[in-house]
Amino acid sequence: MGNQKRKICICSILVVLFCGITSIDAKTFKIVSYNLENLFDLTRDGTEYPEYIPNTGYGWTKDIANIKYTNIARVIKDLAGDVVALQEVESKKALINLRNRLKDFGVDYPYLEIADNKATVVKCAVLSKFPIVEKEGIEVDDIDNEIARNILRIMLDIDGNHIILLINHWKSKRGPESMRIAYAKRLRKEIEKLNEGIDFILIGDFNSNYNEHKTFQNSEKLNDSGGITGINHILGTIQDTEMINEEMLANQTEGGYLYNLWLEIRNPRRWSYNFFGKKGSPDNIIVSKGLYDGEGISYEDNSFDKFHPSYLFKKRAIYRWQRAKNGTGRHLGKGYSDHLPIFAYFSTNPFCLKADDTSPGNINPIELEKSEPPKALLDPNTASREELMSISGIGPVLSERIVAGRPYRTVDDLLKVKAIGPKRLKKIRPYFLIR
Repeated sequence: MGNQKRKICICSILVVLFCGITSIDAKTFKIVSYNLENLFDLTRDGTEYPEYIPNTGYGWTKDIANIKYTNIARVIKDLAGDVVALQEVESKKALINLRNRLKDFGVDYPYLEIADNKATVVKCAVLSKFPIVEKEGIEVDDIDNEIARNILRIMLDIDGNHIILLINHWKSKRGPESMRIAYAKRLRKEIEKLNEGIDFILIGDFNSNYNEHKTFQNSEKLNDSGGITGINHILGTIQDTEMINEEMLANQTEGGYLYNLWLEIRNPRRWSYNFFGKKGSPDNIIVSKGLYDGEGISYEDNSFDKFHPSYLFKKRAIYRWQRAKNGTGRHLGKGYSDHLPIFAYFSTNPFCLKADDTSPGNINPIELEKSEPPKALLDPNTASREELMSISGIGPVLSERIVAGRPYRTVDDLLKVKAIGPKRLKKIRPYFLIR
C-alpha cells in the first residue's frame, strides 16, 4: 500500500511538472448540458402536453414560441459551447428551429441529432460544431406502463479523436428510485460494451443528485430500492459510501468506476435546480477513466461549473418559463428554463492535474462580462421610432415606414412594409411581439 501511494505521488508530481507543456495542435472544446423545459414546435401531432397544443386557450402561438426559441438561443449563444446536450426537445423540427434561431444570432451548429425513434413527448438531442460519426437511440424498457425516454448515444470526431456522449433524461422524482435504476442499468449495459480506455461521458438530466445515496435515504416515496441508487451504485460513482474522486478513477484496476464532475466545485455551489426552495443537482456530467489516461481526449481539470448569469434569475429564483396561474395557465412569453446549464472543458492534450481540486466561487449569480441581458420585445403597433431604431437593421426611414403601416395583426404583417422582405424579417423577428 505504501509503494502504491508513493507511485501515485510521483506520477502526480510528473503531471504537474509537464502541465505547462501543451501541443500547438491541441484543441480545447466546451461541452454543455441544458434542460430546456419543454421546447415544442407548432405542429399538432397528438403527442403534446395540453399546454403546448398550438393555438388553444394556453396561448402556445407562433409569437409566443418565437420568444421561447429566442430566449433559449440567447442562453446557448452566451454559453459558447462547442457541443450542447439538450433535454426536453419535442421533435427534430423543434431542434432545427432552435438551430435556425441561433444562426440569427451568428452562431452555427452544423451537426444535430435527436433520439426520435420512440414516441415520447420530449426527447434528448444535441447540437454540435464537430462531426457526429455515429448516432443511436438506446431504448429503455417502459416502466410501470410509462413510456421511458431513449438515451441518445453519439460519437463525435474531434480532429481525428473520438469521444462518445450518452445523453440522458431519466424519470423525474414523481416516481420512486426503481424507475431511475432502470435507466442506470440500461446505461451500465451500454458502457460495458465499450472497449477499455475508450473516452466517454454520461451527461444530461438524471433527476438524481450527485450524492443521491445520501439525499434520498429518508424518503419513503423515493427509496423503494433498499438504499440502492441508479446514479451512485449502478453507475459506480461511489465505492461503498465514498464518492469516487479523480485519483480513485485514474488508478482503478477494475470496478468500472466513474467520476461526477460536481465534485470539482465546492459544496454550497453544487446545484442547478431549485424546487420550492430546495436546491438539487439533477443535471450531471460524469466522466470515464479514459479521459485521464493521457491518450485521445482528456478532461480539463477544474473546468466544470454551472452557468448562472444574473438574467437567468428573478428575485433570486431561477427565471423559468412563465405561465399564468402559478404555472398552470397561459404562456406569458417570459423566462427561460427551470434548470441552469452546466458545462466542462475537454482537450486533445493529455490530462493535467491542477493543484486545487475545487474551483473557487460563491453561490451568487454572476454577471456576464461581454453579454447583456435580453432586451424587452417590442410591439410594432406601439413602439416608438427610437425604440424601433434600437434594432440592428432598422434606421430612420424604415422606422417611419413601420409606424406608418400600423396596425399589424401578426409579426408577419411587417412584410407589407417597403424594404422588409423575408430575409430582413427573419433577422428582426426575434425582437418583436404583438401584444
